[in-house]
Amino acid sequence: MANGVESERGMAMFSDDEVSEISEVKRGGDYIEVTCGCTSHRYGDAVGRLRVFVNGDLEITCECTPGCNEGKLTPAAFEKHSGRETARKWKNNVWVIVNGEKVALSKTVLLKYYNQASKSANGSHRSQNGRASHRDEFVRCSKCNKERRFRLRTKEECRIHHDALADENWKCSNSPYDKITCDDEEERASRRVYRGCTRAPTCKGCTSCVCFGCEICRFSDCSCQTCVDFTRNAKA
Repeated sequence: MANGVESERGMAMFSDDEVSEISEVKRGGDYIEVTCGCTSHRYGDAVGRLRVFVNGDLEITCECTPGCNEGKLTPAAFEKHSGRETARKWKNNVWVIVNGEKVALSKTVLLKYYNQASKSANGSHRSQNGRASHRDEFVRCSKCNKERRFRLRTKEECRIHHDALADENWKCSNSPYDKITCDDEEERASRRVYRGCTRAPTCKGCTSCVCFGCEICRFSDCSCQTCVDFTRNAKA
């Protein structure tokens, strides 16, 4: 790879000079990954791995504790998860290590593509890997009446949510991933508003995080009206 990370268009994403002073840089075909963190005066540093994609998407894998199961987070959600007291300023609160010092993202080159994408947003609901993006959804337990979160990142996860939504008798114990019971607490309302939109973590539904039908979330072997309509439209 010549002179930095290259995008799918063959253009240099970041030059070696731009990222030479940033610690623990890893390079991918259409992204660059660095160690990042967010500091809470109460809880200390929460550390993660930040991926900056050529289309402007930012994704943080939280590594705050060995048992953390938050998965992929937006910078704003990572900031909140870290317990930062002055949240909603993630550009200043999320940091990377530059020459051994914590430096806010806003003072680095890493937001270049994010800022460009924000200025030229076109309503696309495609994620950084070219597939449709899906925000987290909730299904209510028929037994305890609590809402449970479903992440829709893969076709398998989308099918699990699809089947749970269609099952009027779905219960907490039916969840194949999170081993939960009706005795477990429901997510706080303040946490449920964060649903994984790639642009705004508190988004109530937009073309960036709501897919209106794709190969990942529609199933040809299902006879429900939604899947039938999608299959007919796909063949038209």
